Amino acid sequence: MEAGGLPLELWRMILAYLPLPDLGRCSLVCRAWRELILSLDRTRWRQLYLGCAECRHPNWPNQPDVEPESWREAFKQHYLASKTWTKNAAILETSVCFSLFRRRRMRRTLSVGPGHEFHSLGSALAMSSLFDRILLFPGLHEEQGEIILKVPVEIVGHGKLGEVALLASIDQQCSTTRLCNLVFMPAWFSPFMFKTTSGHVQFDNCNFENGHIQVHGPGTCQVKFCSFKNTHVFLHNVPLCVLENCEFVGSENNSVTVEGHPSSENNWAYTHLLGLIRSSPSVLPTEDSDSLMSLDLESRDQAWSPRTCGIVIEGSQSPTSPTTGSPRAGSQEAEVGSNGERVARTPDSSDGGLSPSGEDEDEDQLTYRLSYQVQGPRPVLGGSFLGPPLPGASIQLPSCLVLNSLQQELQKDREAMALASSVQGCLIRKCLFRDGKGGVFVCSYGRAKMEGNIFRNLTYAVRCIHNSKIIMLRNHIHHCRASGIFLRLEGGGLIAGNNICHNAEAGVDIRKKSNPLILCNQIHHGLRSGIVVLGNGKGIIRNNQIFSNKEAGIYILYHGNPVVSRNHIFKGHAAGIAVNENGRGLITANKGCGVWMMASSLPHVTSNHVSYNGLYGVAVFSQKDGSGEFPGGHGAQENFSEDGDAILWETELEKDDDPLRRPITIALVESNSVNHNGASGLYIQSSEALHIVTNVIHANRVRGITVAQSSQLTRVANNSISCNRQSGVKIEAQCKVELRGNGIYDNRGHGVITKGDSTVMENDIIGNRGSGLQLLPMSDTKVIKNRIHSFRASGIAVQGHAKALVQENTIFQGRTNKTIFQQSSTNQDCIIQNNRFLVFKKSDTWRLANPPARPHLENSLRGPSAAHGGQKVTAMATRITAHVEGGYHSKRSIFCTIL
Repeated sequence: MEAGGLPLELWRMILAYLPLPDLGRCSLVCRAWRELILSLDRTRWRQLYLGCAECRHPNWPNQPDVEPESWREAFKQHYLASKTWTKNAAILETSVCFSLFRRRRMRRTLSVGPGHEFHSLGSALAMSSLFDRILLFPGLHEEQGEIILKVPVEIVGHGKLGEVALLASIDQQCSTTRLCNLVFMPAWFSPFMFKTTSGHVQFDNCNFENGHIQVHGPGTCQVKFCSFKNTHVFLHNVPLCVLENCEFVGSENNSVTVEGHPSSENNWAYTHLLGLIRSSPSVLPTEDSDSLMSLDLESRDQAWSPRTCGIVIEGSQSPTSPTTGSPRAGSQEAEVGSNGERVARTPDSSDGGLSPSGEDEDEDQLTYRLSYQVQGPRPVLGGSFLGPPLPGASIQLPSCLVLNSLQQELQKDREAMALASSVQGCLIRKCLFRDGKGGVFVCSYGRAKMEGNIFRNLTYAVRCIHNSKIIMLRNHIHHCRASGIFLRLEGGGLIAGNNICHNAEAGVDIRKKSNPLILCNQIHHGLRSGIVVLGNGKGIIRNNQIFSNKEAGIYILYHGNPVVSRNHIFKGHAAGIAVNENGRGLITANKGCGVWMMASSLPHVTSNHVSYNGLYGVAVFSQKDGSGEFPGGHGAQENFSEDGDAILWETELEKDDDPLRRPITIALVESNSVNHNGASGLYIQSSEALHIVTNVIHANRVRGITVAQSSQLTRVANNSISCNRQSGVKIEAQCKVELRGNGIYDNRGHGVITKGDSTVMENDIIGNRGSGLQLLPMSDTKVIKNRIHSFRASGIAVQGHAKALVQENTIFQGRTNKTIFQQSSTNQDCIIQNNRFLVFKKSDTWRLANPPARPHLENSLRGPSAAHGGQKVTAMATRITAHVEGGYHSKRSIFCTIL
C-alpha cells in the first residue's frame, strides 16, 4: 500500500507511534488499513503488551523466553479477561424505576497514600460507589481490622509490581471486584488475605505471600499472572474458577485445594467465564501438533495371519531351495553342555532368520526346506523386524505398530473426548508449581482440570481422593520426592498427553478403587516404577510410552486390577509389567516389555508383544515358594505408602466385583509374541497351575520356554516355538508339564529336553539342531502322536534310565548317518509302540499334511481361554509402538522386585 506516495515501511513507522485507541480506529478505515495495523504485531503490538503494568509475558512463568504466535491476539485476550468483572455493571447501575431519567455515572478514581485524598484503604472504601477505581500509591498499606467489600470496586496498585504492599484481611460480600498489581500479605490477626462466598473476584498481576485465599461456591474467581509464595488457595464447592499463568512456590502444604462437588447454583459470572475459556486457545492436541506417528488403520483388525505351512525334505536341490554348503567363517558346531543340553556357539549375527542348513554334510548332501510361516500376529512378525538390531541402533518397527496420537485416541473414544473437552470446578492452565510440598489436592467429589502446567521439585504434584475427578492434559511432572500423580478412594478422571519423569516414587499411583483413564502419556526415568496399581485400584492404561524406569514399568499388586493395553514399555532397568501379591489385570497388546508375575495373582496376560528385554520375556513365579528374590539374586524393597512409611494393606482389601471382567480361575499367558529377549522367552518357577496358549515364542537368546518348577500342571498348547538360541522347551526335574498341539521348529538346541513328568502329545517338533526330543535320566514322559524330525541328530534320544512311553509317533530321519531313535540297551522302562519310522531316501519327499503343520489356532481360539475377547478392552483395539532409543544390549529390562 502506498498512500500519498509514502511506502509501506514508512507507514508502519508512523503508525507505530499511535496509542491503542487510535490503532483501533485506523483498523476500521478499510481492509488495506486493517491489514497494515495487523502487520505491526512484532513491533507496536508487542510494545503495547509489554508496556502494560497489569500483565506479564504471555508465556510466563513456564516459557518466558518464547514469543506468542501473535502479540496482538495475546493483548486482546488479556484485555477481554480483565473486563470480566464488569460484565454485570449494567444490571447493578440500572434502577428499575428511574432508568429512563438518570444518566450513566462516570467511574471515579480514589487515591490512597501519603499526600493523597485518602490515608487508608478502609477510608476510601467508605466513600466509594459502584465500580469506582481505588488507586494505592507505593508504600506499605496495613489495615488493622477486617476489610468488608460491600460494593463492586477495583483496587489497583500504582507503579511497578512490588512497590505497593497490602497487609489486610478482605471479606468480599459484593457481587464482583478486581484487584491488580498488588503484593498481598496477611494481617496480624488472620491468615486469610481474601475470602468470598458468593461473588466473583478477579486477581491480575498480584503477588501473595504466606497466607490463604478462600473461595466458596457459588462464588467464582479468575486469577492470572499471579505469584503465590507459601500461599494456600482453598476452593470449596466452586462451580468454576480459573487459575492461569500463575506461579506457586514454596508451599508448606497443598498449593491449591479443590474440595466438594461443584455447586449447582451459579452466580452471574459463571456464563462469562465459560465463554472466556472456550474462546481462548486450548492445549488440546491437533493432528499437526502431535509428534506421534499415526496408525495404519487398514491393518488394525488383522489379528492373525493365514498360514501356508509344510515341511519339504527332498533328495535333490530345487531352484527354490536354499543351497547347503560349508559353514561360514567363524561359525562352530553346537556343543553338548551340562545336563545334556546343546549350547549354540554360532555368532550372534545369525540369531534371527536361522536355518539349519549350511552345516557339514555327507557327500550326498540333503536339501532341507522349512516352508512354514511362523504363526502369530501379522504386524509383529512382518518384514525384517525379527532380525537382530545392530548395537546402538534404534528398532524400526512396522508402520502398523506405531502409537496412536492423543488426537486419534480422543477421536476414537467419545467418553475420553467428552472428558477432555469438559470444564467443571477448577481450571488450572499454564501454571508453574515448584519447590514445595504439594501441588493440587482434589478431594470429596471435587472436580479439577489441569492443562499445560509444570510441576517440579515437589513432594507430589497432584492428589485425587474421595470420589473426585481430575482431567490432566499435557502437563510436565518431574522430580517429585514421592509419586507424581496419586489417586485413591475411588478417584478417577483422564490423565492424557502428560510428560511424567524423574520422580522418586511411581509416576502414577492408583489405589483403593480409583479408576482413571491413563492415555498417551510419557512416563519415564522414574527412580521406581512407572505406574503402580494396588489396593483394589483399577484404571485403563492405554497407548502410553513407559520407559527407562528403575523398577517395573507397570506394577500390579494387592488386588490391583487395571486394563493395560497397547502401551510401549521399553528400556527399563526392571520388568516391563510385574504382577504379584494378588494383583490381577487384563494385560493386552503392550509392546517391548517383559512381564513378570506371581501365579497366585491369577494374571491374564494376552496379546502382548514382549521383546528386547535383558532377561526373560515373560516370567511366572509362585508366592508359595517362600523366596523373595528372582533368580540371579536380583531383589529390592518397594515402598507403597503415601509418604514413604510402610503400610499393611491386607485389612483394607475388598472384593472386586467388576462385571466387565470375567472371573479368572487360573493363570493364563495367551496370544503373545515373545521374541528377542536376553534369556528364555518364558520362564516358569511356580507351584500353581498355569496355561500357556497360542503364543509365538521366537529368537530368544536362551530357550523358548523354561519350566524350572511346576508342582501343578503347566499346560503348553498350540504355541509356535522357533529359532531360539538353545532348546525350544526345557522341563526340569519334578515338573508336571503337558505339551500339546505346538509347533517347535528350527531351534539351535533340542526341540524338547525334559527331566520331569511330562506329556508330549500331537506336536510338530521339526528341524531343530539337536534331537527332536531329549529324555534325560529320571524323567517320566509320554510321547504320543507327535511328528518329530531332527536335521542333524536323532529324532528321539533317551538318556540313561529314563521312563518313557513312545506311542503312535511319526519320526523322520535326519542325516543319513544318524539313528532315528536312540536309547540305552539296558533301559527296560522305555516302551515303544506303534510308531512310524521314516528312513530318508533320495527319491523321497516328505510333507506335513493331514493335519497340516501345527499349531492350529482355529481350534484353540474357540476354547475357554479365548474368553478375553469379550472384555471391555476389545472395543479399543488398535496397534501401538514407538522407536526404541539405543540398542537392546544396554539399559534393558533386567529384573523386578517381588515382596
